[in-house]
Amino acid sequence: MQRLRLCVASALPKGLKTAWWLIKITVPVSFGVMLLDHFGILAFMAQYTGPVFRHIGLPGVSAIVLVTSIFTNIYSVVAVLSMLHLPVREGMILATMCLVSHGFLIETMVMKRTGSSAVRMLLLRLTGSVIIGWMLNLIMPGSISPDITSVIQKHESFSLALMNWLNSITHTTIKIILLVNLLLIFQRILDEFGWIGAIEKPLNPLMKLFGLPRSTTLSWVVANLIGLAYGSAIMIDESEKGKMSRADADLLNHHVSLSHSQLEDPLLFLTLGYAIHWLIWPRILIAIAAVWLRKAELKLYALSAGKRALDQISR
Repeated sequence: MQRLRLCVASALPKGLKTAWWLIKITVPVSFGVMLLDHFGILAFMAQYTGPVFRHIGLPGVSAIVLVTSIFTNIYSVVAVLSMLHLPVREGMILATMCLVSHGFLIETMVMKRTGSSAVRMLLLRLTGSVIIGWMLNLIMPGSISPDITSVIQKHESFSLALMNWLNSITHTTIKIILLVNLLLIFQRILDEFGWIGAIEKPLNPLMKLFGLPRSTTLSWVVANLIGLAYGSAIMIDESEKGKMSRADADLLNHHVSLSHSQLEDPLLFLTLGYAIHWLIWPRILIAIAAVWLRKAELKLYALSAGKRALDQISR
């Protein structure tokens, strides 16, 4: 019992600090998005991205969904899709794209803090999202439906929008405080009793297939169970304590930026009648490809740097 109390006592200060860091980002970002959404700026932006979607077999109105996803979260995506009434085929393609491209502002800050370039992560997720949409449009059974031009019309007052936001952000803040602290306490318990190895060992073959170092195993599990934002406590702590180097964390970020929260987020789309397997395996495959391409890039860079060094010595 004493060891458990020590785990809680050592985890809480770090947990509260990390939770406060997340809240300081989440609250102003979500308020700004609420303003953009209420005043129709997100829908306005979507008008200019619509043509891109037609090239991958999706109706132009799909842009509204992805733009909403980029600035908000999967819950918002489900809400928007339920109002648009897209055909199931197009809806599943778009849902998978949104599972890659969502919550950019907050999740990018997490990945930047653990060792990756923010610009690189943004470009990777946007590119991966488009590739997945294009690939699924080619292989998914069914044909392309006629374009849908309807848009969501909102008539709620600003005061109602503000109250809805306050209710949502209150729940989110409470969730951040609870989850972040519970995760760090859980991590401390695993570390204290030597149970982390029991988690890592059976996952070693999977990590090798993914191209990820063993040091990233715990962070990978957390990111896939509850996502990047809420799982950031473990990822940041592992990185800051040196248990996961910044180079290893960068490789992990190349994977989890494209494939994370493989339980909760896909399950939300079951309410729309989507087949869950289409929402999972494309993200895993593109995440594996991204990591191995990153490793090849680093290897080529190292060889090039070594060659330049030899050339300078020979001179």
